[in-house]
Amino acid sequence: MQASSDDHEPAGAEFGRATAGIDMVAMMELSHENRLATLGYLAASITHEMKQPIAAAVTNAMAGLRWLDRPRPDLDRARAAFDRIVRDSHRASHTLGRIRALIRKTPPRNDRLEINDAIREVIELTSGETRKNAVSVRTDLMDGLPPIEGDPVQLQQVALNLVINAVEAMSEVGRGARELLIGTGRTEAGDVRVTVRDSGPGVDPSRMDRLFEAFYTTKPGGTGIGLAICRSIVEAHGGRLWVEVNQPRGAVFQFTVPAQPESASASGP
Repeated sequence: MQASSDDHEPAGAEFGRATAGIDMVAMMELSHENRLATLGYLAASITHEMKQPIAAAVTNAMAGLRWLDRPRPDLDRARAAFDRIVRDSHRASHTLGRIRALIRKTPPRNDRLEINDAIREVIELTSGETRKNAVSVRTDLMDGLPPIEGDPVQLQQVALNLVINAVEAMSEVGRGARELLIGTGRTEAGDVRVTVRDSGPGVDPSRMDRLFEAFYTTKPGGTGIGLAICRSIVEAHGGRLWVEVNQPRGAVFQFTVPAQPESASASGP
């Protein structure tokens, strides 16, 4: 949701500014609608990703049967083929589980969450879209980060929105590398920080604050609720979401979430 050459501000812009404090029930509804829209956008890529483990399972099943049908069955090779079927089935099941969690409308939870694991799942979920748009994805995930407390689905929704926004922005770049760097770290205050850095067209510094207003969009056909929802989710978790200009081009979106107290981390879930 980055700035382009033309802004597209709906006639109800004043209403958008007035709704910055949307009540929690309405925000939950909008958040769910946003997740559904995001998955709709990713549908083709997700379908492609699902075909791979299914096709691999079929191939291994046929191989395993051939090893068993030999005059002297090769049980070791058959077992290896069936082990691969189990692995591929778990992979497909894990992907479906992530999608089901994003689709389901449930009350917010307050779970113990490892942010690096959540980021890796988002990268896997969007891998088809990044490949389709020739985006090079790199990660810089800090080891040993403390866990955070919050709703896993909502926090993944924030990361998912930021990654998709970056991919969409870079798809407008005709020349030059399309590079996406996703990192995690800690702030001086000890909060956990997530950074999404792209090489897209960037944002207009004079309009940075408006990017997070409800119903303000810089894209034709955009709803203008994605970043507003992201900021509401992050702030509900006690954190902050902001954007900066990337150098030499692009944008850097960052959000922070308070780390779980060390005493709570040590005691386990």
